Amino acid sequence: MSINVLVVDDHEVVRSGLACLFRGTDIEVVGEAVDGNDAIEKALQHKPDVVLMDIRMPEMDGLSALEKLQSDAPGTPVVMLSTYDNPTYVARGVALGAVDYVLKGSPREMIVSAIHNAASGGKQPDGSIMSRVKGTMAKRHDAKNSEFPLTNREMQVLRHLALGLSNREIGRSLSISIETVKEHVQNILRKVDVTDRTQAAVWAVRQGLV
Repeated sequence: MSINVLVVDDHEVVRSGLACLFRGTDIEVVGEAVDGNDAIEKALQHKPDVVLMDIRMPEMDGLSALEKLQSDAPGTPVVMLSTYDNPTYVARGVALGAVDYVLKGSPREMIVSAIHNAASGGKQPDGSIMSRVKGTMAKRHDAKNSEFPLTNREMQVLRHLALGLSNREIGRSLSISIETVKEHVQNILRKVDVTDRTQAAVWAVRQGLV
């Protein structure tokens, strides 16, 4: 059985390169899209096993398209494809439901493996970009034996905040309401004695929390 993949990238040379890369494998490109809006339309049309999607695109970027796909075509595995090893991009991808994140410069075997894992519902390999950032986001905090005056949940919110996520994305990642996120953020600002999110993020980085 072949794995049907929708390739989404605004550069034709990248789309063509990926099609060549998959030759001789069980991966078949069933459609190509040039931006997020096109990706949603093609995903609903072709119902691919996996969507391989660039992040930085005109009109609608890949992360916005990922979020829309989660509601329009729930259950469709999406692997984010990027030139950038950017923790914020990865964290946003995690929060919005991406199953993996691979770099365009990765070896052929790594990209093929990511698609196989996505199609089969497997986990990302240890040490991958996605697993590393997911580990940071999910890491628990022992408040009783810590020098930091934050609860476990507040520490999780702070890590998400420091990775650049919005309140909505933090809420989705932690399965809590935006109002609850806002309350946690206010508690964090008060406890670490800073006045805004940027200062809180800087504090978290300086403390080695992300």
